[in-house]
Amino acid sequence: MISIFKSIQDKGLKEIEDIQAGCWINMVAPSDEEIALIAKKTGAPIEYLKAALDEEESSRLEVEDDNILIIVDIPFTEMEYNSLTYDTYPLAIIHTKNEIVTVCLKDSKILKGFTEGKVTSFHTFKRSRFILQILYRIANFYLIYLRQIDKKSVLVEKQLHKSMKNRELIQLLALEKSLVYFSTSLKANEMTLEKMLKLYIIQKYVEDKDVLEDVIVENKQAIEMCNIYSNILSGTMDAYASVISNNLNIVMKFLAAITIVMSIPNMVSGLFGMNVRIPFQNSPYGFWFVIAIVAGVSATVTWVLSKKGMF
Repeated sequence: MISIFKSIQDKGLKEIEDIQAGCWINMVAPSDEEIALIAKKTGAPIEYLKAALDEEESSRLEVEDDNILIIVDIPFTEMEYNSLTYDTYPLAIIHTKNEIVTVCLKDSKILKGFTEGKVTSFHTFKRSRFILQILYRIANFYLIYLRQIDKKSVLVEKQLHKSMKNRELIQLLALEKSLVYFSTSLKANEMTLEKMLKLYIIQKYVEDKDVLEDVIVENKQAIEMCNIYSNILSGTMDAYASVISNNLNIVMKFLAAITIVMSIPNMVSGLFGMNVRIPFQNSPYGFWFVIAIVAGVSATVTWVLSKKGMF
């Protein structure tokens, strides 16, 4: 899918039909025909336009003639097993001679903020500033999603206090996996942002350099938050795994104690059921003598086991 936008003075951002100088071309999961068309009209290399279509593409910066390719990993939310999970996908930002082209496998909330008017004071023809504004929103979304992950992990921990089921541990595992994805992507993005500091065309004005430095600071903050949350979550999972294992040991120990106590009546009744002469067989109170013996032995064994912490 291809959408073309252009900032028009006094009218804001408008969607247009044809490619014009100073426009923004947003491509979401484009076909080969669409890629070939944009490559022909903008002069962007086809390999640049296809780069972000590989989910495993790493963040990087490339320059070829009048074209600059910036690939960064951006965060996404997804539903998996009725639970919200977090992942990252590559976004390609291509600075051509006259246009800005963005390519991604999925429609991102980050770019929707520009098309839906949630981001003010941006212009498609100010291409270097526009790129920096996209990068700043990416860093902000990482921070937003990291806070969501932290709140969700706290909620799951509270549920885990009550249920102690595998479902909560699986949810924590999914959150920990999301943090690993975020950490890897943020570190790769950091290297790309550092390279951009040396690229003059992205910093035409002093304000642009300040914005880029703000993006780097936000990205570093996201990396620190990701590391902290990952360590906390990992420690929490280890602790609760130990708690669940300990609870299992307690249950098994209790069942073993019950088995020992319950075996005593069987042993006594088995002895008195043998076809030989036994005590109390001629006594009218023989049955009650046997019951008393069973009760006494059982009570004694229960007391001994309780002293040893079996109950």
